[in-house]
Amino acid sequence: MPVFDDYLSPHAQQAVIAGLFIATGWWVVALQNRRRDAKRRAERVGDVQRALLAEIRAHVVALEAQRLDEDEARRLLDSLRDSGRVPVIPTQANDRIFAAIIDEVHILPASVIDPVVTYYRQLSVMAAFAEAIRNQARQDAARAVEMFGDYLGLTEAARETGHEAMRLLMASIFGGERAVQELLEQEEQAGARRIAATLPDELAELRDRLSKRSSDRSGL
Repeated sequence: MPVFDDYLSPHAQQAVIAGLFIATGWWVVALQNRRRDAKRRAERVGDVQRALLAEIRAHVVALEAQRLDEDEARRLLDSLRDSGRVPVIPTQANDRIFAAIIDEVHILPASVIDPVVTYYRQLSVMAAFAEAIRNQARQDAARAVEMFGDYLGLTEAARETGHEAMRLLMASIFGGERAVQELLEQEEQAGARRIAATLPDELAELRDRLSKRSSDRSGL
């Protein structure tokens, strides 16, 4: 490095060159480590999402198979009331994977965390309510039957939240965060269109009801 001969001795120049090589090596190693960590994190996020999707799908499929329409639910409750029998609700464990990765939920994409947690929270509510029904059945079978009617409503809510979690998980797995955001935006736009389409009729119906009530009060 002749250009530096006037400023640094040959030994000093060699030290500078060695230092540059070392610093460059540190930078390259740090960059490689970041890339490796990012790859491992992405793989872990994908594994967690696929595991949750499998667990949620299995339970939602079971809920679909057990689903009752309004008439079927009413007939079932009437039959239970007439017979004096109490429905048997098995103890279920449909959250084992979620329980195992609960400390890692934060690694999921932000837009996926809420529907997933909402679904599993619904399962917790169902489990607590099922236990309450079993306890009530020992004291008041008729009351336990009425509580079972409410439990059927909880299963429907679990089915719906499960479908929502599945849709967003699949969008995230196969398309990433951008696909999730596009899906949410499409749903928001569709919801706005539905409101715009139905709002005039709903307002007209509300005005008619208010007008009728006003007329009824005037006639008293």
